[in-house]
Amino acid sequence: MLGKLFESIYSKIFVAIVIERSKSVVYIHISSRKHTPKNYHKSFDSTEFGEKIKEYIDSFIGESPFSYICVLDYSEEQGAIPTCSTKDMSTFGDFSASKMMCHKNGWAYYTSASDIETIKKTYAQVGVDFIFSSFSVLSSFFKDKIDSHLGLFVLVENSYITLGVFDNCKLLFAEHLNIEHDNNQDELMMDSSDEEIDLDLGSSIDLDDIDAMSDIDGLDDFGDIEDLDTIDEIDEFAQSQDDEFLDEEEELLVQDPSSFNEDYQRFLAIQSSVNRFYKDSKYQSKFIETVYIADAVGVSSDLKTYLEEEMFFSVFVRHIDLGSEIIDLAKAELK
Repeated sequence: MLGKLFESIYSKIFVAIVIERSKSVVYIHISSRKHTPKNYHKSFDSTEFGEKIKEYIDSFIGESPFSYICVLDYSEEQGAIPTCSTKDMSTFGDFSASKMMCHKNGWAYYTSASDIETIKKTYAQVGVDFIFSSFSVLSSFFKDKIDSHLGLFVLVENSYITLGVFDNCKLLFAEHLNIEHDNNQDELMMDSSDEEIDLDLGSSIDLDDIDAMSDIDGLDDFGDIEDLDTIDEIDEFAQSQDDEFLDEEEELLVQDPSSFNEDYQRFLAIQSSVNRFYKDSKYQSKFIETVYIADAVGVSSDLKTYLEEEMFFSVFVRHIDLGSEIIDLAKAELK
């Protein structure tokens, strides 16, 4: 009762921190029962959490005891698998060094336990209340389509692609890909075409040194990754509306000279993932006809063209504001 009283007096302040390729963007959302919500955002020319970012956040969260710091999981080791059964998980890999979260008892997404601890330490000065998986963002953003369609759903960030094949809410396949790493590998191979490169694949981390994965039901630290049962249903939009929306988005796309290579690399990554989905017997493969892209970076029209002309997909693109989406997930978590 007393908590409700304080909530009626104080605003709720949500802070979302999004790390991009060479900068950090801090989004602020202030909601109140008495006033119109307010939104702010500011970019910082660093991917590191520094004093300037802390000062900016402190200037807002000091106004209310109800403040929530939200970040997107930037672990390269994150992913999703089409089962929540601990007995069946070994089919899809070794998750002893991972923390996992089930989604509606149908599929699970996971991340590196050590990376979660790193995130907590990075933002220890302000504290972290929610760490959201890229798969949580993807499944929430396209909830209207995922619940009733078969298709490939893709979240495009600056350095990463997160994708999943869903069939009427059921996850069939998923991957989280570092496109920037792939680009660097391509450049390395080109620069040393006459030189043999010896990759020491035996120097990987010994997972035996890391504590085994906790029981799924007891993963409190990772429990703030969003359970989408609480997200409001998004109204279904017709395909004609998709086309109209896409036309508007294409007029706003940033045509950067470097976007050609980046979008081609994104296309190749998506193409490779689809091939793995079709060929790997451990996945229940189905023929994909439609691709839905959540565009967080302003991809060029080339990516859509590649997918349509080379793979014969029907492609629909929606712009996504990662900061706003993360804040919406946090608000839903608190309901």
